[in-house]
Amino acid sequence: MSSSKPPFLHPSSEVQSHEIGDGTSIWQFCVVLAGARIGRDCNINAQCFIENDVVVGDRVTVKCGVQLWDGITLEDDVFVGPNVSFTNDKFPRSKQYPDSFQRTMVQRGASIGANATILGGVTIGAGAMIGAGSVVTRDVPAGELWVGNPARSRGRA
Repeated sequence: MSSSKPPFLHPSSEVQSHEIGDGTSIWQFCVVLAGARIGRDCNINAQCFIENDVVVGDRVTVKCGVQLWDGITLEDDVFVGPNVSFTNDKFPRSKQYPDSFQRTMVQRGASIGANATILGGVTIGAGAMIGAGSVVTRDVPAGELWVGNPARSRGRA
């Protein structure tokens, strides 16, 4: 059941977006840019940064120290552990921007462990589990457990 209470925005956060769902909490020292869309009943923990072209579904948890860059979509019920690193540019250079950023999709119910790195352009399938510290360099099928560097399948999640 979803909440009907308005979003909670901690006074130290800077939330420019007006598309924040009911029941969502955005904690200390977060920045959410104007184009971001965040669903209902989410928990965005302290010290997170969310760019413009980002979509966060309902009931998503984003733990402390995560940056969600342009091109990232987190579907409903996703868990992103502390200090997970996402990328969105295959060849990053200072002050040189690509025509478009890579698209990264984390599908419904997937979980990403602390300090994992998710390269741009990958899809993490529904219900998949990414182990802490793993480096995901290619698509992860639904329902699989992936660990290591580079991350590989270790069975079902």
